[in-house]
Amino acid sequence: MRRLREKLVPLAGLLTLAYLLLPNVVVTVFSFNDPVGRFNYSWQEFSTAAWRDPCGVADLCGSLALSLQLAAWATLGATVLGTMIAFALVRYRFRARGAVNSLIFLPMSMPEVVMAASLLTLFLNMGAELGFLTVLIAHVMFCLSFVVVAVKARVLSMDPRLEEAARDLYAGPVQTFLRVTLPIAAPGIAAGALLAFALSFDDFIITNFNAGSTVTFPMFVWGSAQRGTPVQINVIGTAMFVIAVLLVVAGQFLAARRKRTEHLR
Repeated sequence: MRRLREKLVPLAGLLTLAYLLLPNVVVTVFSFNDPVGRFNYSWQEFSTAAWRDPCGVADLCGSLALSLQLAAWATLGATVLGTMIAFALVRYRFRARGAVNSLIFLPMSMPEVVMAASLLTLFLNMGAELGFLTVLIAHVMFCLSFVVVAVKARVLSMDPRLEEAARDLYAGPVQTFLRVTLPIAAPGIAAGALLAFALSFDDFIITNFNAGSTVTFPMFVWGSAQRGTPVQINVIGTAMFVIAVLLVVAGQFLAARRKRTEHLR
């Protein structure tokens, strides 16, 4: 019983991980399928045709490029604004600081359909033409909260004595920020940026409300599912999953290498 109790938590963790990864496994397997007809829902035979021609479906790669461009700009905007807000909330005392701190969590707790409808109403009342710009504004708005939370947690854990030491060594405010503050806060900023990129690239509800005639990759997948899911969609999904895993593994490897180097010093 003691051995069972010791292995129960790791076993539960492995089962949970397997449950979470099961859809990715299915997508990867069916990216090598050669379906009969339009629907890629049952296994027929192994084929690499879709991998050799991932843009074989009209407008698929165009929607993918648009989603990547949108996610990149949304990540840049949300990361810059979120980082500044996080530093302001942690380092400064000002009126309505508590209210701002509470409002930051509002987009995270609000249902996406409510935010999507509210943003659509705002854009229509302003007379804005729905398209790439309105989607970008919407993505920056709902990604901002996640960046603030990630960066804020990192800034709260920073030792202020390091910055004081830099100032004692005659470093100016800009030099202190670039040489001390920013490198220490970089992991939190990177985590927030990666989270914002994933959320923006994957979003469908808010995008669908405010996109107008603009078609992103999630909207293309939804539209294709009404007529039959092409194998190339599974190929793109598998490629994105592999890239994400490689980035995480590379990050863990670099972090472990940095710790080992610091330990040797």
